Amino acid sequence: MLTLAIDCATEACSVALFDGEDRIAGDFRLLGRGHAELLVPMIAALPDRGRAQRIAVAMGPGSFTGVRVGLAAARALAFAWNAELVGYPTLALIAAMAWQARGPCPLAVVTNGGHGEWFVQRFDGQGQAAGAVASRKPADAASTIAEVLITGNQAQTLVDLRGHGEALALLPDARAFALLPKVALTSEVRPAYGRAPDARLPPPPHDRTPA
Repeated sequence: MLTLAIDCATEACSVALFDGEDRIAGDFRLLGRGHAELLVPMIAALPDRGRAQRIAVAMGPGSFTGVRVGLAAARALAFAWNAELVGYPTLALIAAMAWQARGPCPLAVVTNGGHGEWFVQRFDGQGQAAGAVASRKPADAASTIAEVLITGNQAQTLVDLRGHGEALALLPDARAFALLPKVALTSEVRPAYGRAPDARLPPPPHDRTPA
């Protein structure tokens, strides 16, 4: 079965086409911004314009815009191609990439969050999450994360703050999708922002306290 993997939840934007676990083609770009403009052309540049029976998309956490862009593209293509749609946690892919580089071991993933905070998540040595994703201030993350191996794009900063450990700087890459354990995939595809949105809708008129 052909699988199109899409990951643009962070400042990186990547796509890849797989036949089973064999990667046919892929692309990775460090954008910062501009995911909405480049994601579809990146997919279209894949063999047969990326058409696949299954589409796998990163659900976050990451940037609000990046998460939404990836999910919108994946859902539209799944509808157009009558393809299966699955999602995966962004930090789980980073952890899988780190295990490929260093071997199975406990680790923590630390990536850019919002408002100066980081997204952090701990993983055990068997490929399983050892806790939920949390949004933490850098000092709080440094004082609470005990794992020796730290990965993600803020890995070196956290190791420097703690004064010990090993940093492995990584960003999620759809070309590494086949490394994900199957338990990381879900058919309940929804955004995982990692923190509450900055803007909130006002309460309905009848719920407002009179002035």
